[in-house]
Amino acid sequence: MTSFWSIWVIVLTLACLALIFGLLIWNLKNYTGVEEGASCGHEFDGIEELNNPLPKWWTYMFFATFVWSVYYLAMYPGLGNFVGLLGWTSSNQGVTSLEESKQAILEAKDKGLWVQLDKEFEAADERFGPIFKAFAEQDVLTLANDSEALEIGQRLYAQNCAQCHGSDARGGLGFPNLTDKDWLYGGNPEQIKETLLQGRVAAMPGWEAALGEQGVKEMTAYVLSLSGRKVNQKDADAGQSKFAMCAACHGMDGKGSVAHNLPFGAPDLTDNIWLYGGSQRAVEESVRHGRAGVMPAWKDILGEDKVHLLTAYVYSLSQDK
Repeated sequence: MTSFWSIWVIVLTLACLALIFGLLIWNLKNYTGVEEGASCGHEFDGIEELNNPLPKWWTYMFFATFVWSVYYLAMYPGLGNFVGLLGWTSSNQGVTSLEESKQAILEAKDKGLWVQLDKEFEAADERFGPIFKAFAEQDVLTLANDSEALEIGQRLYAQNCAQCHGSDARGGLGFPNLTDKDWLYGGNPEQIKETLLQGRVAAMPGWEAALGEQGVKEMTAYVLSLSGRKVNQKDADAGQSKFAMCAACHGMDGKGSVAHNLPFGAPDLTDNIWLYGGSQRAVEESVRHGRAGVMPAWKDILGEDKVHLLTAYVYSLSQDK
């Protein structure tokens, strides 16, 4: 807020408070010339207006709220750009990254500011930190069969993962289904935990420049044929002769990185499970333009103890109950 508007808000607010206080004081005295309890000469439908003073309880309550308003405006932000005598704020405003948030927390502590959200985080860590620590000392397979651990893991999932993978964890276009056994980077507890801690960045390049328009169609035909789809066999044969450029990640058999113990996260092209859609048009788009999906890293956001518990929950989703 600019200085002009800050001053405008301050003057307008204080003027309103002064006016309200003046009206209250003025109404405490009888300026009507009519004795208290006497008729003011107004009557409507048998109801007569009497000159009675304000009720005491209402007057006291009004004074109390007025005093509270003055205290609030002095102690807390809200009066223009004035930050308040307590140095209180609801949260660190203007941060756009995790690093900026951490820096803002340190600066607030150094300046003795009271940041409400930071205080709530500290209180939550003190209360729930030992609980997460106790669970973190158990292995993932044990936690995957612990109903209490799974209940907490489900809440962590709902708060942090459901936005992309869905509340039922079945994913969507561009977001993997976590309830099946199809894993781009491996589905054992250690691999899932690594994915959650470090995140993943896909790096499938676009092949339009290398293949040309016809080459993209031929490669699409061959890729679709790997999962048993009916395609133009001539195009598929031509695409197979070019598939060596894809084999470095997907393998010559097209079964993907996991089958060949490779770190690329390249999907299995033979199982008819498609992250970005399995139609000819969708696969053609993937071949032509590539894919660059990003899974964020949760190590610095949740911490390793919570990630450990979340790993157990995600792992349990794909296990036969």
